Amino acid sequence: MFNKKLVTDLDVKGKKVLVRVDFNVPIKEGKVKDATRITAALPTIQYLLDHGAAVILCSHLGRPKDAPDPAYTMKPVADYLGTLISAPVKFAEDCIGPTAEAASAALKPGEVLVLENTRFHAEETRNDPGMAKALASLADLYVNDAFGSAHRAHASTAGVAEYLPSAAGFLMEKEIKYLGNAIANPTRPFVAILGGAKISDKIGVIENLLKKADKILIGGGMANTFLAAQGYQMADSLVEAEVLDQARALLAKSEGKLLLPCDMVIADAFDAEAKKQTLPLGDVPAGWRVLDIGPETVKAFGAEIAKAGTIVWNGPMGVFEFPRFAEGTYAVAKAVADSGAVSIIGGGDSVSAINQSGLSDKITHISTGGGASLEMLEGLELPGVALISDK
Repeated sequence: MFNKKLVTDLDVKGKKVLVRVDFNVPIKEGKVKDATRITAALPTIQYLLDHGAAVILCSHLGRPKDAPDPAYTMKPVADYLGTLISAPVKFAEDCIGPTAEAASAALKPGEVLVLENTRFHAEETRNDPGMAKALASLADLYVNDAFGSAHRAHASTAGVAEYLPSAAGFLMEKEIKYLGNAIANPTRPFVAILGGAKISDKIGVIENLLKKADKILIGGGMANTFLAAQGYQMADSLVEAEVLDQARALLAKSEGKLLLPCDMVIADAFDAEAKKQTLPLGDVPAGWRVLDIGPETVKAFGAEIAKAGTIVWNGPMGVFEFPRFAEGTYAVAKAVADSGAVSIIGGGDSVSAINQSGLSDKITHISTGGGASLEMLEGLELPGVALISDK
């Protein structure tokens, strides 16, 4: 399944190795607030240091407007990394050009250099060959360990691999093995759980999973659009009217694989303190909206999850940011954790839900990439993976 060169296939001793990491982490008042993505890259960084490499790290952070912006500097990330590893961590105030070149030239084996935000240059997101070459000129080898950015063809995630011998880092390997195997060769029954607000960004995923999965459990705002497509009045619920025909088409060809809610928790306002009630499946009263799946749906979903051999979950079952409307999401999280199946949480809000439920240690694999994992579930090739050297 995964026939790309790995970091262990490279001779890194005495070499400068440029590693694309995904250090796009939340920063508040100059401090890293969630270091999950930084710690996820540590095995690759430490392996390179232990094997005598000089390690150069590059990443984007946030969405600066193609120019330097102090709000998006990588400096706090470099400082934080320095507290996690014993090697010296240096920082370059640019990712290409004379500043980066001088910092790279001075870097010794056993040291780490963190480059400034790659998106301070407009050329990054355009996958500009000039920027890719400038990044490549800093190093002898390239390792891509940024699964969270692998679905983007940018200069630092794809272009640079055209100019240096390349390999996948340990995180990239792990992500692709788990998600790739879940799709290509799952232990059955294979149950997919899809939630979140919108169907529109998951139509391709549902199309692909209808061919692969045994059951697809639909919750969250997505379920409202499917229920509306079946003719139910959804009142003030989030419904994507423009994709109702596509929802009907998916239901028509689903052969019973799509399982929708059989009851719902509704609220009289989109508010954490709104009045709430639980209704069996039917028309939603005027002025009310669905904010969670109900207890009977939790039981029905739980029964499918308990039988599963492989579970992939992407997207919460309701508005879990409001504690009173988080019960469905947490109940599904518990069912997945208790299932004994190979369980993969595909990035984004589902990861927050699992972490908040305190069950993350019972999950087989928690993905670091929401968009990238969705594209893999859709069966698409990721540009950041395609360009890594084959074995």
